Amino acid sequence: MLDVCLVGTGGMMPLPRRWLTALMTRYNGSSLLIDCGEGTQVAIKEKGWSFKPIDVICFTHYHGDHISGLPGLLLTMGNADRTEPLTLVGPKGLERVVNALRVIAPELPFEIKFIEITQPEQVIELNGYRITAFKVNHNVLCYGYTLEILRQGKFSAERAKEQDIPLKYWNPLQKGQTIEADGITYTPEMVLGPARKGIRLTYTTDTRPTESILRNAKESDLFICEGMYGEDDKADKARGYKHMTFREAAVLARDARVKEMWLTHYSPSLVRPDEFMDKVREIFPNAYPGKDGKVYYYAMNGQTGTINGDFPFERKKALLTSVVSALFVLIFMLVGGYFS
Repeated sequence: MLDVCLVGTGGMMPLPRRWLTALMTRYNGSSLLIDCGEGTQVAIKEKGWSFKPIDVICFTHYHGDHISGLPGLLLTMGNADRTEPLTLVGPKGLERVVNALRVIAPELPFEIKFIEITQPEQVIELNGYRITAFKVNHNVLCYGYTLEILRQGKFSAERAKEQDIPLKYWNPLQKGQTIEADGITYTPEMVLGPARKGIRLTYTTDTRPTESILRNAKESDLFICEGMYGEDDKADKARGYKHMTFREAAVLARDARVKEMWLTHYSPSLVRPDEFMDKVREIFPNAYPGKDGKVYYYAMNGQTGTINGDFPFERKKALLTSVVSALFVLIFMLVGGYFS
């Protein structure tokens, strides 16, 4: 299960009912955060999610609205007696920037590990995630991120039998374990087919449209993209400040053939993003305005790799549908006299 929460959707400054843009995911007991602006920990708390499992924080860039909330979050983690290490990922200068912010959080009971991105495109594997950082086009060094939960190849009982692998080792091998017994080494590759497409999420903000976004977002299940301006007449302003309009984000989503797009990082002047969505959906129909606390839950069968339900799967909508369906069946049975 991968849980995805758009913690905040604002750009530049937090507003009432709109926190600064940040994304949080949960997978296998590990949580990952992308960006941490002013008030991000308040937004997480409002959602009812926990800081404790956060063990990776990725930064797109070092403008204040994307990193200024870090010292407070570190202090909160420290006050909760956290001892597990925390890994920070970000563009060149990460350690220098974080240490400067830590003037007000100098002593922490846990280790901070730094991974600085040094290439235009760099792959990092952490806690079950395959993270691809890719350079985008902002007025400072800035990166987008693609998160993937990879699916292993399909287990083949026939191959296991052909190689006389004892039945008791099938399950551990299927889970990726290597077994050594009676002088023989059994590896997962002996019984698993080629890797299959897993869950793919792409997040990018504070940028102009780029080929790197198009390439890394290709066929993503969810594409979260900045939409600083909804108005088409602000296209020149978007180009000048190196941001995007809703229309430009929709073109990227269409050309990358993503399944679904959420818009985020709204200008403080953009009060009602919904008003511009009709024009966006003319370009890419499966587009939605991001909202603070918007959550999707992705369920994938561990053996077959199949995703349960439509992707993404929203629990609240599913629950509402179930309740309405149950009421409809109950009314039908009452009218039909099934209880008489």
